[in-house]
Amino acid sequence: MDQTPHGGRRVAFFGGSFDPPHLGHLAVARAARSALGLDSVLFAPVGAQPLKQDGSTAGFADRLAMTRLAIAGEAGFAVSLVDAPKPSGAPNFTLDSLLGLCAELPPESVLFCLMGADSFFTLRHWHRPVEIPFIAPLIVASRPGQRVDDLQAALPEGVVLEFAPNAAPSDSAIEVKSYQLRNSAGEHAPFYVLPGLNVEISASEIREQICAASENRTKGHGLLPRAVSDYIRSHNLYR
Repeated sequence: MDQTPHGGRRVAFFGGSFDPPHLGHLAVARAARSALGLDSVLFAPVGAQPLKQDGSTAGFADRLAMTRLAIAGEAGFAVSLVDAPKPSGAPNFTLDSLLGLCAELPPESVLFCLMGADSFFTLRHWHRPVEIPFIAPLIVASRPGQRVDDLQAALPEGVVLEFAPNAAPSDSAIEVKSYQLRNSAGEHAPFYVLPGLNVEISASEIREQICAASENRTKGHGLLPRAVSDYIRSHNLYR
């Protein structure tokens, strides 16, 4: 079992199916690490995704193995089993995972919740979504040209987007926009958007390309880390 790394004060939870983990996932994590000065990014493959009724294409063990391969050698990147399948088969909820991590991390740590644009725009449908940004501030890898109105529309009812008085401090070349979120109780939480990544990689399209490829065994693999591509071939996944 992997141990949650406790090194550093600024830690980001990065959950997802990782079915398979691709170069877009790495680009988002690297950008967040640089822009927000993160010490650790925890890649957490999900056991049972509540919003995906059909589940993942690859099993958890394969997705976990591919995620380990994808992040190997990346400073500050680690795999977390906080979202591993539950013995009961119950769905994994991000809220529970974040609360579990908060209990494990040292008191001086700051926990963030990192996600891509596609995940963020489903936030309203998550389990108790109003609570999530106030447990772990959100870092969203948004699409270029994303409007503030679009961001507000994706937030759960009762959460209001406000401009932050100061930009997030960063020596990075990665652009970051800082906002604040306010809930109905008057609580505030920082909210960070990475607006210029332009990462348009779809795991479902990668799977479809690999499945459709017969003679052309490279199709779909160009968007994957080499070690992940080799694993998919050797285990005959997505065929």
